[in-house]
Amino acid sequence: MKINDIINQPEGRKIEFKEALPKKSELNKTIVAFANDAGGQLFIGIKDNPRKVIGVDEDRLINIEEEISSSIHDNCFPVILPDIVFFNHHGKHIVVVNVYKGSNPPYYIKSKGKINGTFIRVGSTNRLANNDIIEELERQKQNISFDSLAVHTKRFTDLELSSFRKHFEDITGEKVTETIFEKLNLITRDQNKKFPTNALVLLSNDKLKNELFPYSKIECARFKGTTPGNFIDQKTINVSLSFQPEEAYKFILRHISQGSTYEGVYRKDRWEYPVIAIREVIRNAVIHRDYSLRGKDIKVAVFDDKIEITSPGKLMPTVDFNDLEAGQSDIKNKTLAPVFKKLGIIEQWGNGLQLIAEELKKYPEIEMQWSEPGIGFRVVFLKTDYARKRPDTDDNWLQELQQELKDWLDQGIEKEKQEIRQEIKQELQQELQQELQQELQQELQQESLFSLILSTMLNSPKSRKEISTELGQKSISGRLNEVLAKLHKLNLIEWIIKDKPNSPKQKFKLTKRGLAFYVLIKNGGGDE
Repeated sequence: MKINDIINQPEGRKIEFKEALPKKSELNKTIVAFANDAGGQLFIGIKDNPRKVIGVDEDRLINIEEEISSSIHDNCFPVILPDIVFFNHHGKHIVVVNVYKGSNPPYYIKSKGKINGTFIRVGSTNRLANNDIIEELERQKQNISFDSLAVHTKRFTDLELSSFRKHFEDITGEKVTETIFEKLNLITRDQNKKFPTNALVLLSNDKLKNELFPYSKIECARFKGTTPGNFIDQKTINVSLSFQPEEAYKFILRHISQGSTYEGVYRKDRWEYPVIAIREVIRNAVIHRDYSLRGKDIKVAVFDDKIEITSPGKLMPTVDFNDLEAGQSDIKNKTLAPVFKKLGIIEQWGNGLQLIAEELKKYPEIEMQWSEPGIGFRVVFLKTDYARKRPDTDDNWLQELQQELKDWLDQGIEKEKQEIRQEIKQELQQELQQELQQELQQELQQESLFSLILSTMLNSPKSRKEISTELGQKSISGRLNEVLAKLHKLNLIEWIIKDKPNSPKQKFKLTKRGLAFYVLIKNGGGDE
């Protein structure tokens, strides 16, 4: 990469800028962190903020090189051998220290020792590694993945594997035997006894999974708006790993919409997001996450303007999300990956990123962004035109509500009339301009979604899914959730389990007020 291009790059996992030669302690931390991670480049003579080429004294170049080499040799262990080169950029000299990913981690500061001197790269900073990370670095040196380690607290024959066995046999058509488990390295021998590996425990539905890996789950949430805060829906997916990608994928589909377009006389359905790309990212999150990190789970967040998928553990050093079509393939969990491939969760090595790239081409209005927040990896699917085309959902529901309330307000129920009228006035004063009020009056004759939804609950309470089905929807839409929330706020419907709004057994039923509201609408009313 040319210096001009590098200057425009932000500091990050593989790049750091220094105006002058840093202190030895700071220099050594950076070198150790680069070697423990994906490697990196330290540029001396470039100011970071604001970004500017300062340069170093030409007469000092050789001395700087010697100081860097001596400091790394004397203070870093095991041995790190960087490449140190000079660049002349428009008459200003820059020193570049190239550090490569080490093959003998963990690397640390000699004087501090391994526990207190091992540093890793987190974004553009150097962080002290904890015991989990040091153990993972030790495993990398031995080319051992965490999921292949034996679990000695339970014999493999005592592990509850019924759901995984059935899933495996249904998908592959193969009978699950002890030989199959051994071939897939899901069990290992130790002192002539057979024990499950971490991978097999993670694939099980045994209580040992929750004891050893309580964080091996996916937390899903649908938020109202564009920032975390108010939940519309939540779900914790804590089943066997082989089921998790599909469950998370279904959660997202439940909260995004599907529209129709026509090519000639043919109808073509299209999701608002590139769902094939989203499916691949979820699969990658499950198969490539770092299960050795305690207390961290996968998070799936759906907002009005984006979908975020965050996985514990950093991106593999050899994988570049900026080059999706390169057919890259690197495996963090070497035991789980072949199992996922047999189950069809991984279709072809190196094919996932290409599928993402191809799907994104069909969605020019969606931008995929990626980042590494802390010790994690996040992918965001962002609606780039959301701000410009943002649907004013409050305006929409007010149009519907005013239409529905008009007949009821004219029936002479003064108390109810004043309450509802006041709610409408407050909303209009805060959120609508005069032009919108005029538009609302013109649309008062439109049929309301409120009455349709209330009609589904006339005979008995209904769940969100049951309401969605009666309305002819393939899945629970975000629009349905918004209208149910408004109905509940107006005390037209209520929960049957009042203290547990997110209970899986939750249903809605009509209130007396809601029934009166529905009857009055259907009986008709006069003009105001």
